[in-house]
Parts: sequence; C-alpha cells; structure tokens
Amino acid sequence: MKIYYSLLFYLLLLLNYSCSSTNINEQDKEEDNTPEISYSNVNLYLTKADKSESFKLQPNNPPSYTENINFSITVDPETTYQEIDGFGFSLTGGSARLLNNMLASERTKILNELFGQSTNNIGVSYLRISIGASDLDAEVFSYNDLNEGETDVDLSMFTIEKDKTNLIPILKEILAINPNIKILSSPWSAPTWMKTNNAAIGGSLKPEYYSVYADYFVKYIKAYEAEGITIDAITIQNEPLHDGNNPSMYMEAVDQANFIKNHLGPTFETENINAKIIVWDHNADNPSYPIEIYNDALANKYVDGAAFHLYAGTINNLSIVHNAYPDKNLYFTEQWVGANGEFKDNLLWHTREIIVGATRNWSKIALEWNLAANSQLEPHTPGGCTECLGALTIDGNNVKRNVAYYIIAHASKFVVPGSYRIESNYSSDLPNVAFKTPTGQIVVIVVNNTAINKLFNIKTPTENITTSLDAGSVGTFVWK
Repeated sequence: MKIYYSLLFYLLLLLNYSCSSTNINEQDKEEDNTPEISYSNVNLYLTKADKSESFKLQPNNPPSYTENINFSITVDPETTYQEIDGFGFSLTGGSARLLNNMLASERTKILNELFGQSTNNIGVSYLRISIGASDLDAEVFSYNDLNEGETDVDLSMFTIEKDKTNLIPILKEILAINPNIKILSSPWSAPTWMKTNNAAIGGSLKPEYYSVYADYFVKYIKAYEAEGITIDAITIQNEPLHDGNNPSMYMEAVDQANFIKNHLGPTFETENINAKIIVWDHNADNPSYPIEIYNDALANKYVDGAAFHLYAGTINNLSIVHNAYPDKNLYFTEQWVGANGEFKDNLLWHTREIIVGATRNWSKIALEWNLAANSQLEPHTPGGCTECLGALTIDGNNVKRNVAYYIIAHASKFVVPGSYRIESNYSSDLPNVAFKTPTGQIVVIVVNNTAINKLFNIKTPTENITTSLDAGSVGTFVWK
C-alpha cells in the first residue's frame, strides 16, 4: 500500500509540474509579443564614423515618436532664414584634367552621379572655378601672359585657350546634365605684368592697371558666355592676405574697395555684366575686411556679399558680418581635407563646421576644396597644395569616393537651390540644421558630436520621430 501511495504522489507531482510548465511557457510567449513598431514617413541617409555605412539609405524609416525624456530637435518651418544657392566643390583645372582623361563612358557615369538629380545621384548644384590657374593646376598661367617687360593695356592678347583643353569641355558636360548649376569664379593672381613684383607669387596689383584688370574680368565673363557658360558670381581675389601661394596676390581691403567702386563696378554696369561681385574670399578670423568695404558707400552699392574659408577663426564670425550688414549675402567657398587626416575626424569636423555651421551662420552655399586629385595628390603647381585630398581620387578610370564626397552629399542631394534654412534648436551634442525645399520637404542634417550613441527626437509640425546616431555619425532626415 505504501508503494501505491508513493507512486500516486509522484504521478500527481509530475502532472502538476507539467501544467505549471505549460502556464509558464504560455506566459513567456505572451510577454515576447511586443507591440508592432509604428514607423514614420521619414527617410534616413546615414554615414558612420567607421565607414560601415557611407551615405546609405536605411532599410527602415525611424520610428514614430513615443513619449521619452531624450533631447528633442524642434523644427519650425514658418521661421525662415537665407535662401540656399547650392552645395558643391571647386572644379580646379587639375580636377578637370583628371576627368577629361577618363574614358568617355566612365566619365559620363561619375559626372551623372555627381550632378544628376535622380535616385542614385548626389545632385551637386554649385561649383567654384579659377580665373586663370589656381595652385591645383599643373602649371601657372593667366589669360594674358607676356614676355618680361611687355604690357598689353588693350588686352589684345587675352585668350582662354588653356581652359578649352580640359575645364571648358568638362563644364559643358556638367551643364548638359544640370543646366541650372551655378558657377563662381575666383582669380589667384592677375597677369604678372600688372603686378608690383612681376611674379606669380605675391605682389600687388599696380594702381595704373586697375581699369585694365576690370576689363580683364569682363573679357573673361564674355569669353565664357561665348562658350555657353554663365558665370553667376566672381570674387575679387582668392585669399587676398595670403601671398605665399603659387599663384597668389596681395590686396588690402582699402585697395579692394577702390578697385570695386572706381573700376570693376562701373565697368560691369557699362558692359551689362550681371555677375555678382563678392569680396574677401578668405578666413573667418577677419570679419572686419568685408565690413570695411561695406562701410565705403560707393563700393557697397556694387557688392553682393562676402565669401569665407575656415583655415583660421570661428564659423560664428560669419554672423558678425551678417549682423552688421544683413542685406549682404554670405558664401562659404573653400575648405580642404588633409590627405593624412582620419575619415571620422574629417566627417565630424567638416559636417559640423561647414554644412551645419556655415549655413546656420547665413551662408547661401557650402563648398569643399577640391573635386578631384590622383593618388599622388596631383596635379598642383610648384609650391601649390601637396596634401589636398580630393572628394574623388581618380587614377585613370578608377574612382574612389573620399570623405568630402559624403560631406557634401548629405546636403546637396536634398537641399536643392531655392530651399530655405528654417528654425531648429541647436545642441552642442547634436549640431543640426534644417531646411525646407521648394516642394515643401523638410530636411534635417544632424551630427553626433559625442563619443557615445545618442538617442534623440526630431519634432516637426507634420510628424515627430524618435531616433539615434552612433558616435561621430551624420544623418540626413528627409520628410517625404
């Protein structure tokens, strides 16, 4: 009998354990049935600091907003700032030569990728080119080179033939892809016979040649116009206080004002030249230079605005110029990526300071220097930049996309000309800038400026999202 009861006890215990196990498993199964996530109607294009994602559309849209305590970027499309002219690169003579030496079929592919407007292209909309040679040409030249001791005040020897070898053919191919692209032109030096030292490096423009140099600009613009290429704007001088580059030319603010008010401005009026006149074109550490020119009322009336680089100073200094003369436009025209820098460092700094920083400080454009170099960082003039990494590295028909390509792509693909910067609150952890496009899309570019993954929200009048970025990553969020 004892054996019977013992067997019965163990049988009941086993049955009870089996039922309990079944209940536990069913309970666990219910707990695993998490609610289905509601995804937003927002696309995210992502570049990570470790290059595991390079301007890649994410497979899932960010989740719709759920209540949380994370930082929120709040976007107000009704508060607008400057209109955007575009994002892009400097198309140096060296860049054009590398592109022009590619097989036509391969060149067409990369130009369409850069300047086209379809799904697989990045929509570059603004270019800067040099008037004569920059330091990233294979040789130094102007459009009026003479033998030592000669002069040509009538500019009868003026010619743009050197540009017809590479630069103009590439520009024509680009214009066939995007006829609306805007082009800004900058001289690195006047012809040597017009200068105080008769040399390509340094020296200043002789006052007796101010009117001749104004005619030189007119001839340049009209020569390009004859090739079917419109120059939208010119700067008076690239880096006018840096006279050690090859080529280069020194020009004080008082001299630039004199040249504009007494020569270039009146000559443009007489010749019906519509190209904008832009001053400075140098570092953000010297906002007083353009302001000094603006303070000259006679020069002021001819000047559209000022251009900046960021090899010195802080990007916030652009707002000093805007606040002093809010009717004048601002342009960010140059920043080079050093070939020895780290991808992650350049991605973070350039996106934070130039794409976000320059536009939050009223710039209508943001340009990287320069479009292309080969793997030897050539071509360049003797004494020109030997460490400038192109947005592309082009060796024959082989093309490598470098960090500047992705920096610009995060803006150029979505923030098309005619967009406006709109209000968004700033965070030093999550620097950001927001835009509204002509078709009503909202675009928000965000940088994770910390060493950890950051959870945050973006709130707009149409739709809020909850999202995150890894340390040092860049995200472009596009409301479809």
